[in-house]
Amino acid sequence: MSDTTPLGDFLRARREALKPHDVGLPEHGRRRVPGLRREEVAMLAGVSADYYMRLEQGRESSPSPQVIDAVAAALHLSDEAHDHLRRLTRAPQKRRGAPAGHDRVHPLLLRLIDGWPDTPAFVLGPALDILARNALAAALHSGFQRFDNLARMVFLDPAGRAFYRDWDDSAHSCVAELRAAFGHDPESPRITEVVDTLRGRSPEFAGLWARHEVRSKTQQEKYLLHAEVGALEIQFSAFTVGGAPHQQLVVYQAEPASVTAAAFTALRSGAGEEASAEVVREVSLSSGNS
Repeated sequence: MSDTTPLGDFLRARREALKPHDVGLPEHGRRRVPGLRREEVAMLAGVSADYYMRLEQGRESSPSPQVIDAVAAALHLSDEAHDHLRRLTRAPQKRRGAPAGHDRVHPLLLRLIDGWPDTPAFVLGPALDILARNALAAALHSGFQRFDNLARMVFLDPAGRAFYRDWDDSAHSCVAELRAAFGHDPESPRITEVVDTLRGRSPEFAGLWARHEVRSKTQQEKYLLHAEVGALEIQFSAFTVGGAPHQQLVVYQAEPASVTAAAFTALRSGAGEEASAEVVREVSLSSGNS
């Protein structure tokens, strides 16, 4: 049996990310392995070292809920990472194709974002594909070769480094969001395609992917730099779409009467009053020069 499984890879990465002092253990001399030893995690979780080793090696794939909770506590997992661990321990189910509406945007949602002319808004799929965007969102991202997939834009598009002033945070977020999506649907061909392409073309993505960090989009500030309107400070919010939980509605907001709000007005004027929201019908990481 293979000693590499999604569960084992996740446990190994999270174990190696911890130091003894992170969990209240003393450090004695030079350690031969990064992070905690398997025996230390087993002790903290209250299981045998042999049992924990079987978990990491893929020889024990169905631990009890009590063991899952104990291992999560030992590894100091966040609530979201804890849920990710639970999903990894569930028996894989035979895939029956993509869920209905997986990449389709409901007309009412398209009408909604079209009704926000002063607010950039777009709809994301689980692989961070842009499924639909309004005119202001398109104008905001006009410096990219394509406004089609956030992960591609961050890691492969030359415009990404300048546009995302907090590039390191954006890169970490993209990878952690893809990892969370992978946990929900490890059999997804599209997520696999995006991850495999980025791992092959971006060493930075590959390094972050190997860390197995998990975090979905929530609310946070973003610092952007647009070639025409300058530096922007944006409040970023993401909402699950009712009836399509694999999709997210992303909204960028500016403080009223702020420099960013004025920049949005300028971008809207440049986009033209006739511009309207649109569905992105073709998404490909392989086309183009990036």
